[in-house]
Amino acid sequence: MPDIAASASIDLVAAQRRTVRVLAAGQVLTGVAFGATLSLGALLAADLSGQEALSGFATAAVTLGAALTAIPLARLAARRGRRFALTTGNLAALSGILVVVTAAATRAFPLLLVGIALIGAGNAGTLQSRFAATDLATSARRGRDLATVVWATTVGGVVGPLLLAPGELVGASIGMPRLTGAYLFSFAAQVCAFALYVLVLRPDPLLLAQRLDRDKASSAVAAPEADRPKVARFAMLAVAASHVTMASVMAMTPVHLSHIVAPDAVTLAVGVTIALHVFGMYGLSPVFGILADRIGRLAVILLGQALFAASLVIASLFSASQAGVLVALVLLGLGWSAATVAGSALLTEATPLALRPRRQGRSDTLMTACAAVGSVLAGVILGLVGYGGLALWAFVPVALVCAGAVAVRGLRSSS
Repeated sequence: MPDIAASASIDLVAAQRRTVRVLAAGQVLTGVAFGATLSLGALLAADLSGQEALSGFATAAVTLGAALTAIPLARLAARRGRRFALTTGNLAALSGILVVVTAAATRAFPLLLVGIALIGAGNAGTLQSRFAATDLATSARRGRDLATVVWATTVGGVVGPLLLAPGELVGASIGMPRLTGAYLFSFAAQVCAFALYVLVLRPDPLLLAQRLDRDKASSAVAAPEADRPKVARFAMLAVAASHVTMASVMAMTPVHLSHIVAPDAVTLAVGVTIALHVFGMYGLSPVFGILADRIGRLAVILLGQALFAASLVIASLFSASQAGVLVALVLLGLGWSAATVAGSALLTEATPLALRPRRQGRSDTLMTACAAVGSVLAGVILGLVGYGGLALWAFVPVALVCAGAVAVRGLRSSS
C-alpha cells in the first residue's frame, strides 16, 4: 500500500507524534460540529414534536446512529485503515446536517431523527480517533496519547455550544429555520476535518501497526500479545455504563434549564452549561491519561465513578438552581473523562492488535446503544420524577461499574 513503508525506514516515534497531532486537530474540528448537536438536539426535538417527553429521542437518535455504525466503521478501519473510516464518518455527518436543517424547515420530526442519527454515525468515526491514537503508542504512553486526542475535543466542544447565539443571528439573516443557524459552523468544520484526514493522516497508523505486527510474527522474535477477554469485557462495561450516566443526565439538562431559566435567557444558559460540561469531558483528559499510566487504569475508572456520584448528588439536591446544575454538569463531564480514558486504554492493552478494531467497534456500539436507551428512558423519568429524581436513577450504572471493578481487580493489567 502506498502509505505503508517498510518498518526499517519508519521513525515510529515521529510517526506517532504526527498521528497524534493530526488526530488532535481533527478532534478540534469535529468537536465544533458535534457541539451544536449536543446543545440543540433536545430543543429541536421538543420544538418539532410539540412534546418535551420526546426530547430525549434526539440524544437517542445520535447515539443509535453511532451504535449502528461503530462496528462497520471498525471493520472498515481494519481493512482500509483509520483514514478511510474517519473520512467516511465525516461524510455521514455532513449528510446528517443537511437533513436536520431540512427537517427543521419542513417541521418533520421523524426526518429530524434521521438527520441526527446520521450525525451520530459521523460521531462514531470521531470516537474511533481515540483508538487510532493508540495504534502506534507504547504501553508507557498509551493512556497519555489517547487522552491527548480526547483533550483536543475541548476546543471544538466548548466553542460549538457557544456558537449557538451567533449561529442563530447568521442563520436568521439568510432565512434558515429557527435553532439551526449553528449548523452552518458545524458543516464548515466537518468539511475541514475531512480534508485534514485525506491529506495529512499519513502514514495510516493502523495499517502501519498491522505491517509491523506481521513483521514481528514472521521474525518469531517477539512473543505473541496476551489476550485477556475478561478484563476487556469489564473495560467495555466501564465505558458503556459511564456513557449512559453522562448521556442520560446531560440530554435532559437543556429541557430542565428551560423550566428554571427566564425564556429569553434559555439559549445562553444552555450554551454556557453545555460548553462547561464539554470542557469537563475533555479539558482534563491528559491528567486522567497520565494518572491511568502511573497509578493504573482501574483506579482511574473508579475515580470517574466517584466524580459521577458527586455530580449526581449535587444535581439531585440543587436541581432548582442554575448554578447547581452547572456544577453538576461539570463534575459529570469529569467523571466521564476519567472513566472513558482509562477504560479505553484498558480495553486496548487487554486485546491483541489483530482483535482490537473488532473489540473497539463492539465497545463503541455497546456504549452508544446503551446511551440511546438511557436517553429515551431519561425523558420518561424526567416527566415522572423530575430532574432530581433522574439524577438518583443515574446511580444504577455507577453501581454496576463499581461491582465489576471488584470482580476483576485480580485481572487488571496495570494497577
